[in-house]
Amino acid sequence: HVQLVESGGGLVQPGESLRLSCAASGFTFSTTTMYWHRQRPGSGVELLGNIDHKGKVAVYTPSVKGRFTISRNNAKNILYLELNGLKTEDTGMYWCATYRSRGQGTQVTVS
Repeated sequence: HVQLVESGGGLVQPGESLRLSCAASGFTFSTTTMYWHRQRPGSGVELLGNIDHKGKVAVYTPSVKGRFTISRNNAKNILYLELNGLKTEDTGMYWCATYRSRGQGTQVTVS
């Protein structure tokens, strides 16, 4: 079955960086488009962006363009989200997903 396990979240100060990882199993990761989402306190779910199987990235949320970078390692079945220049408003739960499944998420707190 599909498993997506995020890690790398934590408590950081404004301006700092984090790298989130998403370990994938149970499906053919190397041919699957992957997504990163987040939900900030009191807000709805945001689609941050996606990356296709070849590594082409589409970023959807204007507030993260230029600060967040999505990448993947198909040999290791891992998806990444690099978060730079973090702001307090980036606080929230972040998770990876396929079209049909999602992970539990990892909490990012910027304070």
